[in-house]
Amino acid sequence: MTRWRPLPDALPREARHLVGQLRTLKDRTGLSLAELARRTAYSKSSWQRYLSGAKQPPRGAVQALCRVARADQARLLALWDLADQTWPHGAAVPAEPAGPAVDTATPPPGAEYRRWRAAALVSFAVIVVLLAGLLWVLPTGSG
Repeated sequence: MTRWRPLPDALPREARHLVGQLRTLKDRTGLSLAELARRTAYSKSSWQRYLSGAKQPPRGAVQALCRVARADQARLLALWDLADQTWPHGAAVPAEPAGPAVDTATPPPGAEYRRWRAAALVSFAVIVVLLAGLLWVLPTGSG
């Protein structure tokens, strides 16, 4: 049985209950996170975030764990629906106290250049594809 760390205090009661049930199911399977990842469509690091309460698990992850554990999906999906209404959306729940505040309004250095470069590469690719298509459909001169 895995020794789980305490869930973040900021996690609502419904979300805590869901994560607790998911942890119990995972423990019941006897699988490691790596093996659970191999048997589902979710990575080991994703399972770690879901089972630590740092991120809300997608509905599909709950269904996948239920299939692997041969558990009743209806009950866990009902818990997921309740947790979904209260889970803090838009950001992961911090597992530990946050460090110094970071200004998220200012893009990181070089972000504008990377955006411009990506747009230029996409434009170039579109032009190449259009030229290739044009060369293909144009009749060749056969004298």
